[in-house]
Amino acid sequence: MASITLTGVGKTYADKRVNRVLEDISFSVADGEFVVLVGPSGCGKSTVLRMIAGLEEASSGEIRIDGARVNETPPARRGLAMVFQSYALYAHMSVFENIAFGLRLARVPKREIEDAVRTVARMLQLEHLLDRKPPQLSGGQRQRVAIGRAIVRKPRAFLFDEPLSNLDAALRADMRVEIARLHKQLGATMVYVTHDQVEAMTLADRIVVLGPAGVQQIGAPMALYERPANVFVAGFIGMPKMNLAEGAIDAHGRLALGGVALDWHDAAASGGRVTVGIRPEHLVPDAAGPIRGVVALVERLGAESHVHLDVAGLARPIVVSLKAAPPPLPGSAWAVAPAHGALHVFGPDGARIDNKLFNSETEEA
Repeated sequence: MASITLTGVGKTYADKRVNRVLEDISFSVADGEFVVLVGPSGCGKSTVLRMIAGLEEASSGEIRIDGARVNETPPARRGLAMVFQSYALYAHMSVFENIAFGLRLARVPKREIEDAVRTVARMLQLEHLLDRKPPQLSGGQRQRVAIGRAIVRKPRAFLFDEPLSNLDAALRADMRVEIARLHKQLGATMVYVTHDQVEAMTLADRIVVLGPAGVQQIGAPMALYERPANVFVAGFIGMPKMNLAEGAIDAHGRLALGGVALDWHDAAASGGRVTVGIRPEHLVPDAAGPIRGVVALVERLGAESHVHLDVAGLARPIVVSLKAAPPPLPGSAWAVAPAHGALHVFGPDGARIDNKLFNSETEEA
């Protein structure tokens, strides 16, 4: 397998005016690591992947595979295998022929092709489908064939471009398990693009969060969840999304939110407007809780409920995630409190403000 390094990579399209799509993208993927590129539609995730594969030319910066610069190396000589969102299977060929296609192009002996395809088919539970053609397969089976075609080539690294986005929710969950199992079994270097942060959290060794301004944060899934570097990452990582509301820090370092002062001290934090983040699962029902309001909506999702709480002074409702406790009735008065250490505060520039752990003691503003 191989390591992959991007340093200052950018992409510019120029026609009548210059359109800078990506700028200064830098991250590395270690040998055998599973790295997921995640971000909203249009942020350039797939463009980054295509530049690694050589299907798009980098306008600036450097791409290295195992330390060797590959900016000018054609895709076929980079030793990478790419799995596309659209499967890209040949409809007139059988499953066997689709998986074997790349080996036949490389003039691998027939007997070796037979052994390699059947080995991969066993790995992906496709043995009973080898004689069928893609139109006769389900979406999940087609995606396994596309993955099998990549595996059989024994590439230096695998590139996945939103491979599960065409599948329904149940199949996506099944395929996530399959891909995680394959990574463990093969010990392969994998770079995976998705807009689905659930896929990112469950599959990745590390996540690269991309936004309109390029790389926002890089880290292990739980590191991004527990300590988002800025408002963008805070609002993108986590399901349901983090509550983000406008607050203020006074001259004594205390934080005010919705008319309530929270005992939050940081000598380095200057007074002024801030953004306060609290995850829905870190708010707990508390009759004496500082965050009070009227229940606007209750979403019942089986084992979990999402309660939307209208709080005076806040522009939008606070969402509270309940797993065990029964939800309150819409229209009722309700109060919640943040769990200890669960508060996130971001400055006017959107960057995280480091602080001591949240103290659950509160006082009325």
